[in-house]
Amino acid sequence: MGSEARPELVIVQGPTASGKSDLAVRLAERFGGEVINADSMQVYRRMDIGTAKPSAELRARVPHHLLDVVEPDEPFSAADFRSHASRLIADIQTRGKRAILVGGTGLYIKALTRGLVESPGGDESLRRELEEQAEREGVSALHRRLAEVDPAAAARLHPNDRVRIVRALEVFLLTGRTLTSWHEGHGFSEQPYRCLHLGIEVERALLVRRVEERVDRMIEEGLVAEMEGLLVAGYAPSLKAMSSIGYKEICAYLAGACTLDEAIGLIKRNTRQYAKRQLTWFRKDAEINWVEYPAKFDSICSIVMEFYN
Repeated sequence: MGSEARPELVIVQGPTASGKSDLAVRLAERFGGEVINADSMQVYRRMDIGTAKPSAELRARVPHHLLDVVEPDEPFSAADFRSHASRLIADIQTRGKRAILVGGTGLYIKALTRGLVESPGGDESLRRELEEQAEREGVSALHRRLAEVDPAAAARLHPNDRVRIVRALEVFLLTGRTLTSWHEGHGFSEQPYRCLHLGIEVERALLVRRVEERVDRMIEEGLVAEMEGLLVAGYAPSLKAMSSIGYKEICAYLAGACTLDEAIGLIKRNTRQYAKRQLTWFRKDAEINWVEYPAKFDSICSIVMEFYN
């Protein structure tokens, strides 16, 4: 398919607390666009403060999509995201608007713009066996096991990324092929959109300060009460959504495992580490145009205008 026939898609990406939401809204205002969320946590309802969803003021300025899509105990995968987002992009284009994708979940962005690997379906009994091993011996034991059979996947995944470690082991044990080999066979060569990737460049010390200020703001805005409400509503701490950064630490505090100050310190540390992993992921993508925001907003607009023209 020729590039002229493909829908145009501007993508704003980068680490947490880099200013992505604000930039996406300003670009949508400038170029007649609508914002599509590409953050894997912001799809959950009832989880607003800890996921740093765009403020009501930002959301009122331009239409936002793929926020508050599912409940915390409902599954939502990269494939689900791709299905929803592709329909939204088509609808936005049909209405004469421009889609602005924004988020820090690199896997979601890659799934939409490069396709998904058709790896084998799951096996419930095998997955349960792996989950039980993680409970007995810790996720690190599964990570070491993965390193023995698929060192590339083990190097790519954080040692605490239980869901993806279990999945990588499950694929190997079911098929005898590593998840890495499935990925290499796919090639991620699909290109359904003509994309402009914008990555926000933030000096490390400034990013650390923004992360810490954001966490303090989350506490002031009621993150503890938000977590209490989720628990009262019956959402188990073991849910994938509830075990994300911000929620798992506050849950530990509410369970008496640590003080509030200790929980806040852990959230800040874990968020800093997450931002570092995001940057590592995005730095591998040669298509990203790294920009300074808000200092160079006018030059960013020139880049976007040139892309559209």
